[in-house]
Amino acid sequence: MFKKIADYFVDVRNEMTKVSWPTRPEVIESTWIVLGLTFVFGVAVFAVDRLLSLGLQQLL
Repeated sequence: MFKKIADYFVDVRNEMTKVSWPTRPEVIESTWIVLGLTFVFGVAVFAVDRLLSLGLQQLL
């Protein structure tokens, strides 16, 4: 059983060497894109929520 566990971790280590890791500038750029889009979608959801809330208040 312990041999299987050890083999698993050896296989994981071998597979991790095959991974194409992004460079630091790529990570930073991707992070800014994700943060920007999160902000944009957050503002859009907020705006739709406010419009629907105002519309429901007018109906009630």
